[in-house]
Order: sequence, then structure tokens, then C-alpha cells
Amino acid sequence: MRYVEAGRSANLFNACVAWLTRRGLSLYGAQLVAVRGRKSGEWRTNPVNPLTVDGERYLVAPRGDTHWVRNLRAADGHGELRLGKRTTPFHAAELPDAAKPPVLRAYLKRWKFEVGVFFEGLDHTSTDAALLKAAPDYPVFRLTTR
Repeated sequence: MRYVEAGRSANLFNACVAWLTRRGLSLYGAQLVAVRGRKSGEWRTNPVNPLTVDGERYLVAPRGDTHWVRNLRAADGHGELRLGKRTTPFHAAELPDAAKPPVLRAYLKRWKFEVGVFFEGLDHTSTDAALLKAAPDYPVFRLTTR
């Protein structure tokens, strides 16, 4: 499974977004995903860009099999979205690769300016075949609130 390490500038950007989000200020809809650590059991948070497509909410991991993705899988899909003091518990179900192209397309249309560097030449105009070929590298979760 693909994993792209965050560079120094990405870490700085994520730290700024996380700081704002913890105070209730969302940049372009960003929130914190909170998941229990798979080893420590402690809450771990990371800025994410939740996306709504056809009335369903999704989380996409543009850097691949990141720690929050592995923690979410280990927690049987249970986590929280946080914005300031507001916490929304959720259950996440990982999509099979065949179901990812429309979500990846919508994600790239909305967030390419921020995450396009992780999608190696793909954008919202990419063919279904190209998105399907790339799908195994990008975990996508459908969220339902608990």
C-alpha cells in the first residue's frame, strides 16, 4: 500500500490547520479526524478534508496508508470529526476500489489546489479508467454518524 511521508512544509501547513481547527476555525471545510491509536489507545488527531458526494460524507487519504488510516482500520472504523468544541462521532466503512472513482473525482475537483501533488498527474477531468487504476493507492471511507 502506498504511503507518502509528509514533507516539512506539509507538516507546518497541517500544524497551522490543526491549530485553527481546534479553535473552531475551518479552512475550506477542514476538520480534525480523531481516532484511537492502534498501539497506545490514545486519541490521535489529524487535519482532513471531509467531502460530501450525493448526500454521503467521505474521507479520502491523499497520502495513502497514513497513520490515521491504519488507526481507523484498527479501531473498526470508529472515530470522531472535530471542529472547535463540536465533536461528531462516526463509523467509517472503507470503499472497494471499484467504488472510488466518483469520490476521487469530486475530491480532486474540490481539493486539488491543496493535495494535487499527491495524485501524480490526476485531476477531476481524469478518465474513470485512470482513477480506477490509481484507486488502490488512495483509501476512501464513507462516514455514517453514530
